[in-house]
Amino acid sequence: MSSQLTIVMAQLNLMVGDIPGNTAAILQAAREAVSVHNADVVVYPELSLISYPAEDLLLRPSLAPRISAALQQLCEAGVSAHLVVGYPLLENGQLYNALSVIHDGQIKATYRKQSLPNYQVFDERRYFQAGSAPCIINIKGLPVALTICEDLWEPLPIRQASQAGAGLLININASPFHADKQERRQRLLARRGLESGTPILYVNQVGGQDELVFDGNSMIADAEGNVTVVGPAFTEALIPVVFRIENSLAWPELADPGAAIGPDSVLMTPTDRDVEQRCYQAMMLGLQDYVRKNRFSSVILGLSGGIDSALTLAIAVDALGADQVTAIMMPFTYTSELSVRLAAAQAERLRVNYDVIPITDCYQAFAGALAGQFAGLPTDLTEQNIQARCRGVMLMAISNKKGALVLTTGNKSEIAVGYSTLYGDMAGGFNVLKDASKTLVYRLARYRNAAAAEGGEADVIPPEVIDRPPSAELAPGQQDDDNLPPYDRLDQILALYIEADLSAEAIVARGFADDEVRRVIRLVDINEYKRRQAPIGVRLTERAFGRDRRYPITQGWAAGE
Repeated sequence: MSSQLTIVMAQLNLMVGDIPGNTAAILQAAREAVSVHNADVVVYPELSLISYPAEDLLLRPSLAPRISAALQQLCEAGVSAHLVVGYPLLENGQLYNALSVIHDGQIKATYRKQSLPNYQVFDERRYFQAGSAPCIINIKGLPVALTICEDLWEPLPIRQASQAGAGLLININASPFHADKQERRQRLLARRGLESGTPILYVNQVGGQDELVFDGNSMIADAEGNVTVVGPAFTEALIPVVFRIENSLAWPELADPGAAIGPDSVLMTPTDRDVEQRCYQAMMLGLQDYVRKNRFSSVILGLSGGIDSALTLAIAVDALGADQVTAIMMPFTYTSELSVRLAAAQAERLRVNYDVIPITDCYQAFAGALAGQFAGLPTDLTEQNIQARCRGVMLMAISNKKGALVLTTGNKSEIAVGYSTLYGDMAGGFNVLKDASKTLVYRLARYRNAAAAEGGEADVIPPEVIDRPPSAELAPGQQDDDNLPPYDRLDQILALYIEADLSAEAIVARGFADDEVRRVIRLVDINEYKRRQAPIGVRLTERAFGRDRRYPITQGWAAGE
């Protein structure tokens, strides 16, 4: 005889460190899951009580009593469903990344994460002790195994659960986004489902946390390796899944069985359109949550008439609404009439707050004050940097006066080689393009216009902005490729060096000119000091500047093998 078990995946956008607020959100989701979906079990993301990553908040002496009070509140809430909640557990002087099942006013079972990631953006061994034992709990006659995030990527915890007779495996996650992460997760779930012969329920966090974005995409896999992506991407959701229990094994009863992705199908790679849509959504959510969670009233950016600021403006409007976005055009002697016209056209099209503030007088004031120091010295990059710094001063002054967050607009290619000005175009608080190469910036601009066309709307970014040669317009007739290799070639070299960690010789062996490769690598290496002072921005790749890639500023490493 079969029975049913209804599990609701609570894909929530929680706030790091806000234990009372997160506890309230967990309870609200639990009550809705029970009243609307008749949930037997509600499953939350990894470390849901404090949210992820809490970093050195985990070392605060008041962490344990705050967590204890939250757990007590959950126990006393009188929710009929089993609650699977993640939290940091202090036990015998050791801190664990743990989860507990709460039911009938008690903690019924507790699991301690065994596989602690310590690579890329993860530092879990800095904080946590690893667990070693599986955890199985019987819910409505079904033996349910509990695991946490990285445990799914290692074979031992899954094998332990299978050997212990699990009929369903629940895995709670805080798995951050990068462009092809979803396909990797699907392949992993398919493989683990087949290997263990156990269905897997995978619940992921959603939301922006500083430079990280968590994309949700909670899902299930059955015992035959069929994966169904149940949860939406980049948004909160309560996702009910009804399991049929037969012979101590759970089978998901899908509303649309045709939507299941078989084990052979999940070997796919994302299409260009998939990547563009995901990256755009990640940038929107990352900006939206940074502004909201840090309580900024609005954002402001310099709109130059170029592609980077144009894309940044479009993302800001899509994420926040036009009324919360201000764009400032700050022309100088070398700013073309085309740039002025294109900036005004986009600002009008998107209906943002817009102003034009020439920097000529500001620049001349600086030049006059510095005339004595500069006497007898030739004009060089210094004068170009003063222009950029005049603009930075303007934006930061408006930010201070109005409480608006300044968005910088440099892309990953420029940031990599130092094609930016400290305290100038790098002055600000957040950069949605920080991990987007110049070639990806062009792709995203075209994607956004194509999406507008599909909706019967006009172009969001003027096509002339996309088609014109890129230029900082800090000198007469200046173009980016006067100083840098063409972006299609530069971005390939940068991806091989930064994201694939290849040496100069290995990159040259891919068909690139030796002198060009070594020049690009040298620019990357010597500009680490700039990147340390740059605003944070949304992580899109597996090797973003900041958390992922950590190189010393002062170093004598020679490029080569």
